[in-house]
Parts: sequence; structure tokens; C-alpha cells
Amino acid sequence: MLLSAYAELDLAAVPHNLARIRAVAPNAKIMAVIKANAYGHGLIRIAKALSGVDAFAVARLGEGITLREAGIRQRIAVLQGFIDREELELHIRFGLEPVIHSPFHVEIVEGLSSAEFLSVWLKLDTGMHRLGVLPEEFTSCYARLQRCPAVRQPIPMMTHLANADALQDLITAKQLDCFKSALHNIRTECSIANSAGFLAWDAARVEWIRPGIALYGVSPFSDRTGLDEGLQPVMTFRSRLISIKNLKAGDAVGYGGDWICPRPTRLGIASVGYGDGYPRHARSGTPVLVRGQRVCLVGRVSMDMISLDLTDCPDVRVGDEVTLWGKGLPIEEIARHASTIPYALLCGITPRVKMVERWE
Repeated sequence: MLLSAYAELDLAAVPHNLARIRAVAPNAKIMAVIKANAYGHGLIRIAKALSGVDAFAVARLGEGITLREAGIRQRIAVLQGFIDREELELHIRFGLEPVIHSPFHVEIVEGLSSAEFLSVWLKLDTGMHRLGVLPEEFTSCYARLQRCPAVRQPIPMMTHLANADALQDLITAKQLDCFKSALHNIRTECSIANSAGFLAWDAARVEWIRPGIALYGVSPFSDRTGLDEGLQPVMTFRSRLISIKNLKAGDAVGYGGDWICPRPTRLGIASVGYGDGYPRHARSGTPVLVRGQRVCLVGRVSMDMISLDLTDCPDVRVGDEVTLWGKGLPIEEIARHASTIPYALLCGITPRVKMVERWE
């Protein structure tokens, strides 16, 4: 029995979510985004569970090399690209596809010999203003890459949507128009949509889509859950009760005594805290499941423990299972109580949390 925090990973949910994504965009190739240790789920583990995808996307060169050394053979796009010739040579050596997002990238690529072969993606900044060549730079950068003998042709294009999860926002429509205008006479494969993009915007479902958070069973929309989208959570974060005590009305609980017992209270302590990745700023009232019953977090989250009001659960005992998020308790709900986003919760799981794989 595991008495400390652990994460159950339902790997059968991964192909389920992939099938759901394919159903939404049946004509698109899928570039699965598994950066940041596959959103906290394990880079190699998730790559192998997604063996049927067309390509992977990672943020950094090291992630791509790790995948190659683990035997992953699909195409791998490196979203942050390279910063010098040495890193570019590593992309070539490991068969990675850097994203060209600045004219300085083009200059480095132009220095390659014709004996070196490189696949790249050219990224256009359509309004997010993070990475990507500006519209006024695009034509020149594209023409220069076309003339590079080392660059495989045709060159695929991509952009990134800044506000796709805000369905009434006009920014996404403007970004889509900008991308279409820049590529109006170019015939090549393109990639626009992240999870929110392909779920909500028909025009973003082009040749390639780049699902990220949806692969892990989580909704990209703040007012919906993965279940609403037909997805299943991959990660269920769990722990156990390690103590139960009876307190009097008026007793203060935890650091700072922020929560005062409003009645005689049966208080439970679970072995999980911000040292495991549970959000420190989760407020009193944040739901937790104990033996399948909803109870409330009370007081401040500690490094290794949280306090729970078990007054209405007289049958709960020390050793009983505690669910922090996942099956039966959507992570989107916990994120709202902690004033954060599900992405941050998943990526915040710390190394001391044991990962337990399940195929259910």
C-alpha cells in the first residue's frame, strides 16, 4: 500500500483521447505535443502510448534527442529551434525538425553545405508575438530557405493561436486571416491548431493539428472539463489519510490558523502537499475525494500534508484513499479553486511522486 502521494497513469486513456481527437479532425495529420515531460506524464511513456501519431512536437532540443535515443522514429518538431550552428548540427544528426522562427535562424541554415539535409518548419507570427517571423519578414525568409540546398522542399508552415480558448474573442479570426493572406499563393502543408484550436475553430483544422492538453484528457476551455469533450483523464493524483482527530468548535487549523472549526470537527490529514505538486494556493473548500466521497480542504496547504474536514464522513479511516484530481474529480475544477490552470498542475508534479502505470 502506498501511503504517500502517487500518480496513477491510465495509459488506456491515451489512445482513447487520440481516437476522439481523430474523430474531431479526421482529415488532419496529428503532431502530438509531448513537451515538458509530456505535461508531467513522462516523455518516453507517453510517446510509446502514442505510437500511432504522425509526428511529435517538443519544446527543446534535449527532449528530441531523448526521444531518438529511446527509439522513437516518428518525425519530431522542435518548437524552440536552435540558437547556434552546434545545435543545428545536432538537429541534423538526430533527424529532428527545427522550427524556424527568426531571420537569424535562416542565416545559420544558409551556412549549411549541400551535403547536409535538414527538414524545417517555418513559423509565422500572426499575432501572438512570441515566436515566429513577422509578416513583413515572411516572404524574404521563405524565399531564402527555398534557395538553401540543404533544406528539404516543400517547407511546411505553422503558426500558434493566442486566444483559441476564448470563443468570442476576435483575435483568433484575425490570426487565421493573417496566416491565409501570407500563404495565399504557397502550396504546402500547414499547422495552426492547438487543442482549443481544433476543437473550436473549423478553419484551424488544416493538414496538421498539434493537440497537447487534450491528449491527457483535459479540456483547454476554462468552463468545461475533459469529460465534456469526450476525453478521459490520464493522470489521477492520489494519496492516503495518515491521521484523523476530533477538534472543538473554535479550534484553528494549520499554519497561520487561517481556518477555524465552525463546529465540532473530524479532521483528517492526507500525505500530500506542495512538495508533491499539490497547489499551495488551493483555497479552503477545494474538493477532495476520500473513499469516493467529496470533502473539503481546510486551512493552508503544507509542504507534505493537507487538512480535510471529514465531519460528514464518519466511516472514513486512516489509510483510506484520497483523490486530489483525476477520475471522479476533474482537474479543471481543482485549478479553478487554486486560481491556476490544469497545465500548471500537471507539469508541477514533483519527482518524489511515484508514477504507477495502469492499463484499464
